[in-house]
Amino acid sequence: MNEKKIYLTSAEIASLWTGYMNDSMSKRVLGFMLKHIEDTDIKPVVQYAYDISSNHLEQLLAIFQNENYAIPYGFTEEDVNMNAPWLFTDTFCLTYVNHMSKVGLLTYSGFVSMSYKGEVRGYFTQAINETATLYNKTTEIALSKGVNARHPYIEVPKETDYVDSKKYFSGLNPFNDKRPLNAIEISYLYMNILTNSTGMKLCLAFAQTSPSKDIQDFMLRGKDISQKHIKIFVDTLLKDDIEAPQVPDTSVADSTTQTFSDKLMMFHMSLIVAAGIGNYATAAATSQRSDLMVNYERLSLEIARLAKSGADIMIKHNWLEQPPGIKNREKLTRNKEKANH
Repeated sequence: MNEKKIYLTSAEIASLWTGYMNDSMSKRVLGFMLKHIEDTDIKPVVQYAYDISSNHLEQLLAIFQNENYAIPYGFTEEDVNMNAPWLFTDTFCLTYVNHMSKVGLLTYSGFVSMSYKGEVRGYFTQAINETATLYNKTTEIALSKGVNARHPYIEVPKETDYVDSKKYFSGLNPFNDKRPLNAIEISYLYMNILTNSTGMKLCLAFAQTSPSKDIQDFMLRGKDISQKHIKIFVDTLLKDDIEAPQVPDTSVADSTTQTFSDKLMMFHMSLIVAAGIGNYATAAATSQRSDLMVNYERLSLEIARLAKSGADIMIKHNWLEQPPGIKNREKLTRNKEKANH
């Protein structure tokens, strides 16, 4: 009895394509890190991350071939200069992999929830489990080395309560005192400080190693935006006497040799920016003080403008690989009419 073929849905096609692009990029960055890392605690977990990306690419290629799915270009050995000088500290590599594992967990959970075909669901479920293991490994190493940034401690609640006034949601009136931050608001402010810190260091590394003026300007603009946003979030915490996170030493070396292709660096920043917009949207939705909501929406718009200018640069240089989509029916019809005349 022949089984009925189950075709991929648009969501599955999009998720598989995005997964391939992200893993092909990660493999190149992690491969460069592995060549230089000397810390015997950090190197194995970066190797684990590299192996995950390599295995994912093999599994995705098998799915593509089975589905007669055109293999994306993605990123290859040509997108990294393995002979370039060391660009990061070992601690930065640990922080970077930890940060990217958080991005991966959010991304893969979304992919699973949009997938129906058993093979695809199985692949993304496995990817979530591997990424969770990676997050736990990097967190444990950071804890053991004392280089992790813990969220602030606050007193554990001794009783439950309800909001008794609409003033709980206020915060925009400069003549009224703002209520203290709640635990949910603190956690998102803190998280967004950490993610902006990682993004800022990446922007610096990419700016100083790119030979292109427009890429340098874009990366420095991204660095300035991250610094500005960090200051806003830190000041918000300090107003409630909550200390800002002690970010570990994740400095960038002074190498100016091109390490990664401009195409890879711009794609990487588009991934970081998209994750940042998602973080801000979640933070805005869960924050109950109006001034925080307005801040997140305002800052999201600033990041969106950065993303737009990045996309313009990628299109200009023919670096922006087009995601799969449907045919333009109107264009097909017009072309058919032209051919008949």
